[in-house]
Amino acid sequence: MLRSSAAALALVACAALVTGCQQAGDDTADPQDAPAAASATPTASAASTPSPSASPTGPSAANTAAVCRRADELIIEASRRIADDSAAATRRELTPEQLNGQLKGTLAGLADDLREKAGNAEDPRIRDLVTDAAKQIDTGAAAASPATWMATGFVRIPERLTRDCHV
Repeated sequence: MLRSSAAALALVACAALVTGCQQAGDDTADPQDAPAAASATPTASAASTPSPSASPTGPSAANTAAVCRRADELIIEASRRIADDSAAATRRELTPEQLNGQLKGTLAGLADDLREKAGNAEDPRIRDLVTDAAKQIDTGAAAASPATWMATGFVRIPERLTRDCHV
């Protein structure tokens, strides 16, 4: 059971890495699909604020690219840490409770880091977008099974940031 949970968690983390590394503009999904995707994750959408518009209302702030890039880097770093922790948990034969504890700590730290970056954003739309991502990750950190939440909630966050943050 532990090996399969750790393997599934590592797979989810790798999927998040791949999603987070996609170039902006590669998303060919219809923008009208976004509300349906958001409603498919009741825990994330219930705790989150409405999505900012994908098109900015005015010129983007000077530090938008830097804030968005750092948010991406933080998510990639956390995804790698989660994958490494999952592999180590298998070797050390951690219980599912211990693995969940590690995962909750990593997610909580990521949410804090994202909130800090959001505070640096000069563009209020970007500040709200990154803050919303932190709130969604808080939901995962508070979940009874953060590994299950990652498969449904976490994988959408890098995709949304790639689509909406880099415009």
